[in-house]
Amino acid sequence: MGKSIEILGLGAGDLDQLPFGVYKKLKSTNHVFLRTKEHPVVDELVQEGLNYTSFDSIYEKHDQFEEVYQEIVQTLLQKANKENVIYAVPGHPLVAERTVQLLLEYGPKDDIDILIGGGQSFVDALFQSLKIDPVDGFQLLDGTALHSNHLQIDQHMFISQVYDPFVASNIKLTLMERLPDDYEVVIVSAAGSNNERMEKVPLYELDRRVTLDNLTSVYVPPVQDEQIMMKNFSKLREIIAVLRGPNGCPWDKEQTHESLKKYLIEETYEVIEAIDSGDIDHLVEELGDVLLQVMLHAQIGEDEGYFAIEDVIEVLSSKMIRRHPHVFGNRVVENSEEVLQNWQEIKKQEKGETEVSLLDGISMSMPNLVRAYEIQKKAAKVGFDWQEITPALEKVKEELAEFENEIKTESLIDAKKEFGDILFAFVNVARFLKIHPEEALFETNEKFMRRFRYIEEKVKNNEKPIEEHSLEELDRFWDEAKSKGL
Repeated sequence: MGKSIEILGLGAGDLDQLPFGVYKKLKSTNHVFLRTKEHPVVDELVQEGLNYTSFDSIYEKHDQFEEVYQEIVQTLLQKANKENVIYAVPGHPLVAERTVQLLLEYGPKDDIDILIGGGQSFVDALFQSLKIDPVDGFQLLDGTALHSNHLQIDQHMFISQVYDPFVASNIKLTLMERLPDDYEVVIVSAAGSNNERMEKVPLYELDRRVTLDNLTSVYVPPVQDEQIMMKNFSKLREIIAVLRGPNGCPWDKEQTHESLKKYLIEETYEVIEAIDSGDIDHLVEELGDVLLQVMLHAQIGEDEGYFAIEDVIEVLSSKMIRRHPHVFGNRVVENSEEVLQNWQEIKKQEKGETEVSLLDGISMSMPNLVRAYEIQKKAAKVGFDWQEITPALEKVKEELAEFENEIKTESLIDAKKEFGDILFAFVNVARFLKIHPEEALFETNEKFMRRFRYIEEKVKNNEKPIEEHSLEELDRFWDEAKSKGL
């Protein structure tokens, strides 16, 4: 017989839960390796003559559970090269046992057979103790490696490996990202055994009021509260589908990709306004409005049978990985400029295009102030640019003189061209100073609106309408607003 490690499950509780076949195997073997001796069945088996070596001391050597599991596995593999090994774990070997998964991965590489000898899963006992039907849908999660994006809060959730208060604390904080602090959860220990303990606690007390051990799990009931579900992406998708559905909103049902274009532009500018205002709550709301536009376009795509939101997410995820080889691959970058250069190179390769012009790819739909900025940036990359700001300022003066000359000759068509040249030249100056022209003009527009509203407020105190005020009077109010820092 070749080298082997046979893995047995100790069940979820006491000796009564131990399958007879596993019991016979443990009774007949000379020596057993235990992942942990902290299990109620171990004391009972010791009284019947069990001889064992446990790996509990390894837990004290490492800060990370993965390091613990790796050392246990390597120790077992070394033993298996000299003798056939019996290894026992809590519950069932194939349920929430990281060491077993590592043995199944590494064993064949060393020509060691990994045999699964059975056992009763703690999950069965949990269903029985909590009186839950798994057909309703459930998740089994590892408490030592829990992330909020794993959580399906509309299903039964069982979180295992709740070894100690530190793990419980991490579980609590992770759940609080998606659930209210006082959401009721259940601590279950030694489910189905004579030592079974269950305690309902508010989430914020998860790591405070209970004694935790190797047989402890946390049960999180499915969320029934609609308000809590509002944080779920699936709920948002459901809402958009209803709005576009047979009994939905007439306006939403009428929308097309074309009809929604203007709203995407408007909402994008409102996000910029929220950022500039520094109002976080406003920013959250406006980002939601942009997301609404994305969801509506995706729902239209799904309704027409062309694409769904999953396709949008897949394309975006793949693009992010491809275009960040310095994060998801082996490429090394020194700074953000190299990141942008790599991005453009990868983008060209993806498109499979050879540019006829360096300026290809600058969108016609951009606001023209932004478009001028991007055009100049592209040209500057190949050296078509002044090396200092002085010639750029002189160019502004030159264009202004030409504009004034066209006004004097009353050539409005040519004046329009020269006015465009002035704007283009000013954009160049802004670029040298690392000022984004669109942002600068936005701030000026906001400043004008603040001061003009001040004028309107002052005018309200007079008996005549604003149209009847002289320019001098209005200018005086303007200067007052300016002196107040508006």
